Amino acid sequence: MNKFQFLTASLLLGLSRASVALAEDQTPPAIGNTERKEVIEALARQLRTNYVFPDVAKRLATTLADKQAKGDYAAAKTANTFAEALTHDLRDLGKDGHFVVGFDPEFHPPAAQASTPGKEEVARERKEITDAAFGIQRLERLPGNVGYLELRSFGPTEFVGAAYSSAMSLLSGTDALIIDLRRNGGGEPNSVANLLSHFFAEGDERHLNDIYSRPENTTHQYWTNPSVGERYVKPVYVLTSARTYSGGEECAYDFQTQKRAILVGETTGGGANPGLPVALGHGFAAFIPSGRAINPLTHTNWEHAGVKPDIAVPAAKAEQTAYAAILRTLLASSTDSEQREELQHDLANAERGESDPPNYLPHQ
Repeated sequence: MNKFQFLTASLLLGLSRASVALAEDQTPPAIGNTERKEVIEALARQLRTNYVFPDVAKRLATTLADKQAKGDYAAAKTANTFAEALTHDLRDLGKDGHFVVGFDPEFHPPAAQASTPGKEEVARERKEITDAAFGIQRLERLPGNVGYLELRSFGPTEFVGAAYSSAMSLLSGTDALIIDLRRNGGGEPNSVANLLSHFFAEGDERHLNDIYSRPENTTHQYWTNPSVGERYVKPVYVLTSARTYSGGEECAYDFQTQKRAILVGETTGGGANPGLPVALGHGFAAFIPSGRAINPLTHTNWEHAGVKPDIAVPAAKAEQTAYAAILRTLLASSTDSEQREELQHDLANAERGESDPPNYLPHQ
């Protein structure tokens, strides 16, 4: 599996699931000054070793230690409140929304696992991905022969790649496609590249993204995959929101920088630093960004700034806006009178935010 991971909602919840459960039971474990000090010391070591920006890591480590020494965390007497306080300070002081600290006594860092996952682990993760429909929330053919695909996350490529190909096969006959990333929190860069691979003609290989790893001082390149089957070279619109984050943002950014789609919606959240979770002791774990994305065309990324849409509208209006724009384009290019009449009808519905009710009457 890919060693890099863009932060996802499932990862964040995985780090803090024990905290949440204990909070619901109203029995969060207590934590004392000694434990708080040792967790912060471990966090400082991990920051200095792994955080992608060494100068920021040094400043964060010093500041957190100073806050602990002054008693600023004394009020955080339970594991979950302490985790929340550390998450807040890391994000506020480090200006990086990828930081998260959680309490999970069952957490095991990837470095402590075998390099090749065992059968049980693979089966468990495959079931989780399958139960979540491979991150595909909704797939539909809209009136006017417009495709719609909503992706909520980017799971491991070996699990989701076939689902992406199947989705593209189902959508291959549409005249244009909407990809909805408004609720996409991220995932694996390889899977982002795998999805993008479907949107360029065979033989048109693209260098999509690079990720620099500070711990290894290496840069990994991500290209389109020439072996994917179904190719979709018709118009594409991508929907974004302020909730679109991390790997979801990379997907939107790659589409935009490759001039392969029109982005509609809101500026995204601004998180471009992937990494992996680490253990801090006493049941605590943290997600520390150890890498940064470097786009081969812009030589930068979307960190802090977010990905800016080509057509800026509130996220709730993005689908309607993109759909209507597609129908106008299809109508303008259509020369068939019957098709034009249907497109005009569909466009009128789209502009009103309406749709025809299903007809269950028998054929006359």
